[in-house]
Amino acid sequence: MDSIPLLTCVLTLLFSSLWHLGLTATNYNCDDPLASLLSPMAFSSSSDLSGTHSPAQLNRRVGTGGWSPADSNGQQWLQMDLGNRVEITAVATQGRYGSSDWVTSYSLMFSDTGRNWKQYKQEDSIWTFAGNMNADSVVHHKLLHSVRARFIRFVPLRWNPSGKIGMRVEVYGCSYKSDVADFDGRSSLLYRFNQKLMSTLKDVISLKFKSMQSDGVLFHGEGQRGDHITLELQKGRLALYLNLDDSKARISSNPPSATLGSLLDDQHWHSVLIERVGKQANFTVDKHTQHFRTKGEADALDIDYELSFGGIPVPGKPGTFLKKNFHGCIENLYYNGVNIIDLAKRRKHQIYTVGNVTFSCSEPQIVPITFVNSRRSYLLLPGTPQIDGLSVSFQFRTWNTDGLLLSTELSEGSGTLLLSLEGGTLRLTIQKMANHAAEILTGSKLNDGLWHSVSINARRSRITLTLDNNAASPAQDTAPVQIYSGNSYYFGGCPDNLTDSQCLNPTKAFQGCMRLIFIDNQPKDLISVQQGSLGNFSDLHIDLCSIKDRCLPNYCEHGGSCSQSWTTFYCNCSDTGYMGATCHNSLYKQSCEVYRHQGNTAGFFYIDADGSGPLGPLQVYCNITEDKIWTLVQHNNTELTRVRGAGPENPYVMALDYGSSMEQLEGVIDGSEHCEQEVAYHCRRSRLLNTPDGTPFTWWIGRSNERHPYWGGSPPGVQQCECGLDESCLDIRHFCNCDADKDEWTNDTGFLSFKDHLPVTQIVITDTNRSNSEAAWRIGPLRCYGDRHFWNAVSFYTEASYLHFPTFHAEFSADISFFFKTTALSGVFLENLGIKDFIRLEISSPSEITFSIDVGNGPVELVVQSPSLLNDNQWHYVRAERNLKETSLQVDSLPRRVRETSEEGHFRLQLNSQLFVGGTSSRQKGFLGCIRSLHLNGQKLDLEERAKVTAGVRPGCPGHCSSYGSTCHNGGKCVEKHSGYFCDCTNSPYEGPFCKKEVSAVFKAGTSVTYMFQEPYPVTKNVSLSSSAIYVDAAPSKENIAFSFMTAQAPSLLLYINSSSQDFLAVLLCKNGSLQVRYQLSKEESHVFTIDVENFANRRIHRLKINREGRELTIQVDQQLRLSYIFSPDVEFRALRSLTLGRVTENLGLDPEVAKANTLGFVGCLSSVQYNHIAPLKAALRHATIAPVTVQGTLTESSCGFMMDSDVNAVTTVHSSSDSFGKTDEREPLTNAVRSDSAVIGGVIAVVIFITFCIVGIMTRFLYQHKQSHRTNQMKEKEYPDNLDGSFRNDIDLQHTVSECKREYFI
Repeated sequence: MDSIPLLTCVLTLLFSSLWHLGLTATNYNCDDPLASLLSPMAFSSSSDLSGTHSPAQLNRRVGTGGWSPADSNGQQWLQMDLGNRVEITAVATQGRYGSSDWVTSYSLMFSDTGRNWKQYKQEDSIWTFAGNMNADSVVHHKLLHSVRARFIRFVPLRWNPSGKIGMRVEVYGCSYKSDVADFDGRSSLLYRFNQKLMSTLKDVISLKFKSMQSDGVLFHGEGQRGDHITLELQKGRLALYLNLDDSKARISSNPPSATLGSLLDDQHWHSVLIERVGKQANFTVDKHTQHFRTKGEADALDIDYELSFGGIPVPGKPGTFLKKNFHGCIENLYYNGVNIIDLAKRRKHQIYTVGNVTFSCSEPQIVPITFVNSRRSYLLLPGTPQIDGLSVSFQFRTWNTDGLLLSTELSEGSGTLLLSLEGGTLRLTIQKMANHAAEILTGSKLNDGLWHSVSINARRSRITLTLDNNAASPAQDTAPVQIYSGNSYYFGGCPDNLTDSQCLNPTKAFQGCMRLIFIDNQPKDLISVQQGSLGNFSDLHIDLCSIKDRCLPNYCEHGGSCSQSWTTFYCNCSDTGYMGATCHNSLYKQSCEVYRHQGNTAGFFYIDADGSGPLGPLQVYCNITEDKIWTLVQHNNTELTRVRGAGPENPYVMALDYGSSMEQLEGVIDGSEHCEQEVAYHCRRSRLLNTPDGTPFTWWIGRSNERHPYWGGSPPGVQQCECGLDESCLDIRHFCNCDADKDEWTNDTGFLSFKDHLPVTQIVITDTNRSNSEAAWRIGPLRCYGDRHFWNAVSFYTEASYLHFPTFHAEFSADISFFFKTTALSGVFLENLGIKDFIRLEISSPSEITFSIDVGNGPVELVVQSPSLLNDNQWHYVRAERNLKETSLQVDSLPRRVRETSEEGHFRLQLNSQLFVGGTSSRQKGFLGCIRSLHLNGQKLDLEERAKVTAGVRPGCPGHCSSYGSTCHNGGKCVEKHSGYFCDCTNSPYEGPFCKKEVSAVFKAGTSVTYMFQEPYPVTKNVSLSSSAIYVDAAPSKENIAFSFMTAQAPSLLLYINSSSQDFLAVLLCKNGSLQVRYQLSKEESHVFTIDVENFANRRIHRLKINREGRELTIQVDQQLRLSYIFSPDVEFRALRSLTLGRVTENLGLDPEVAKANTLGFVGCLSSVQYNHIAPLKAALRHATIAPVTVQGTLTESSCGFMMDSDVNAVTTVHSSSDSFGKTDEREPLTNAVRSDSAVIGGVIAVVIFITFCIVGIMTRFLYQHKQSHRTNQMKEKEYPDNLDGSFRNDIDLQHTVSECKREYFI
């Protein structure tokens, strides 16, 4: 099946190539000089220095020796009439003979009629040709696209500043023959088939057309079964309807299959090509192609009787048409190789003509004008003053929402008339003495680029504004106004030297096109305006409409919507997942590793594996742990699923849906160091792989739609399960447990980890249809860790060294990002050259990064200056971007430098050399230092792999902790890895990827955690002894104690440290809730420090820090310094023996106050407890088996912050998990489904168990009531602080809290 689309593409390309070959066949040897034999009358110009038409052929020396205008300015042009439409392929120019007059740059315009000119464009921009440097040399230019026209116009743009405009020219090409038909809007050509039905598997239809109408059907055909094909102009765009064998689809109710083109009603030729092979179709209008797949079930297009061109005639009703007909000319119309117009001209019987179709193109002599400047453009036309009434009409088209259309001072003091576009709505106002005498608003969204007709009529105190044949009048309560026609009518804007009464413009000047201007019912000759004999103007293009659709093609990427004004376009990136001027930049990071690097912890994130590339973002779960960052992609079926009754003839098949495209999943997998999926098969008399040599009964499908007969734990290509590799299967004759075909439950479980086969997309099971045969399967989420590219780095250690990669192709959008570190003063990061274009990024000085780019308009340079040195051997981030809207450069978090891109001129970045990284093609200004994580338009370059085979460059770059060590908090230590770093939280009371996650626990009455100071011990796995060992001095010279607590009990003993003698340090809460720190340094030396700024037993989290440096003591509570004290020189601090959190259980002869607080110890929550480099609470919770720590009573891990947010009496334990989606307890594969079929026996057992539980329940209830009564009597004897509310006294020791916790330690 895969070969069918390939064959379709090949055939489609073949048809396309043949069609384009036919179009360009006439170009061979099409280079004859066309101007040398023209008569002098064929030349015309805007003006002539000699006063008459001067022939200006190339190498002409007689007469004036060429053409020079009377005045050298930007309004001059030289024109030639070539007699007939010809194909023009090249031009050449000289200066005027024997003079200092020559043109240094010019543009070209073409026309079929000498009216309605079209500018020559390349790269969708008006093309500027380089001219001459002297009067005699010839400069020749071959046109990239040949042009078919009768008239050609040279428009000088710049000339010799020491002379004037002077030109001699030549045009090269050949004759052009074509078949043309003219349709008047009420006619059509019918091509009738030789048989009743025309059935085609492939079609090629080509034509050219020109029209002034924005709507009309070009051709149509349909069949009785619902097949149809229609090409129709709709609002200046071409819509193609194509349907195969779908009776439900009708052209009147369904959207078009494809829509292309814009502004096609400009009375210029446009080419159309439709290619179809089966359901695959290509639709091309001018240079833009859209590929689509047709609707319907069949591959053949069945058309009954005929195809109609120019309209859709109604059968049996001559001259009647279903939709609006095409009005204009069609040229070279071919249907599957048949020249339709040629048949019509020769009156062949296959062609039937409806209405009046002629075979020459009638050209309406309409002169459009373009207002090009939003500040200075205007057109002044005279009127007939003092006529009672007024009549003005014209047509306009624009992309701007605002602009002045017309302003005129009315005669007889009747005020000023203003017609303007405001917010896309037409507004007519008559102002008289600063009052609005009349106002009319009509229309909406008139800035749609379409032609709109406007007519203003005033007679007998009545004024009417008509828009597109819909009339509007002032409001009913408006007083009648007598209007007299004015003397001067200003269209589009006002000159600078006029008063408001003469020309008033409340908005900006109009930018757009106008045509068919009538004043007082008289048409105005705009050619006379151009020649200076009528009215006046400024900044106009006369005899052409230079409107441009800047949203075709749509340069807004990733589905961004395009809107435009006259001068630029805008992209709306809402709901795309991207941002930026052209929706180029992803809102999301490329991996969980990058999110972790930015300080994020576990959670759901969107990742965009290829950044600004074509793949969209994908939601994943990032499980950011201390050692690995796991990316989890869930699918739609991760639960254990029961299977019965499946056999080879009726297999069980389940497809897995990951909520994303396969390309997105492949992007995640390919960018990861390791990926895996857990697969489990629980079986009873259900064989799995049928090992050792049988055909597998179960298999899975991977990414390439291939079936794989191996199971989790086995490498690909080996038909085994994990137990087969370990030689631990139930039956040594088989390589899977399930293949033993036992009558009791067993399973085969393992991980699939061959990345090229992942993810699992489907599972097929075929052996559960025998007696007592059943199975249950589970496939876990896709899990990956490691970013292969984020830490991909290389070191350049010679200036002549570099890495080279294929050419960077980025015509319209280019983004480059990377990290670097260096100690060098300067150097080039990367460079790519073209013939003229180039792109370069470099560190130009120790504090400057420079981004240089040239797309053919001259180099653009952006420089970011850093206030600090960038060659400090620290990692720095650089991101450069260029698109059609702007060029930008970002360095670290410094302000982004931006420069807007010019809307005119070249805009394609065309590079052809290799991409040099770390140097240049000249091997000069090479970079010394490290570059990592280099991305170009979302593509990740494997720097390390290329460096392995390149001299002067080493893979990798050490020293990540020097830049990122600060991300490890709370005493965590940054540890280098080859690919990045991690935070070692061994000596921190916190944990997590950045040592920021608190380790906290709930203490009940009597709970005690005692840490014994002794020899060093390891507290973490996979960490060297030297990095994890903890040492304590015999007599510590300093003490740093810190912890957080929350409680509602006072008195309470929070912490107790005793020495080998009777010395101790105690932290307790007094009965009134004050905080007390007690030092007993000898029998006689006792120090008590009390902080009573508030009641600390207030169910809020408090942070205590006690720091002692020698004899200087400071105490901070909740970030506030509460006490400073200096011990006397006689004080001696002795070696420590133990540290206790909560109740002290040893008989240590406690101080009376300490003993009182120790009655219950501590009831509440302690968090992040630290003594110097020791974390006793963390050791009790995480390393109780290897740490010298003893836990008595109930210690339950929880979160103090969560307890504070909720009721302290209803704490819920918070657990962390490596799998956010959870895991099923697979010791029993199914809780209710996978059970024995012995229903009777099961029922009897269930009844016996039920009776037993009832008896136990009754006894338990009796004993519980007796115990509760005894507990109530004990509670009455307790003493509580007077300032606690009554509701909290009911359960001060958090019994309910602890009973709900899940993890407990009992000693």
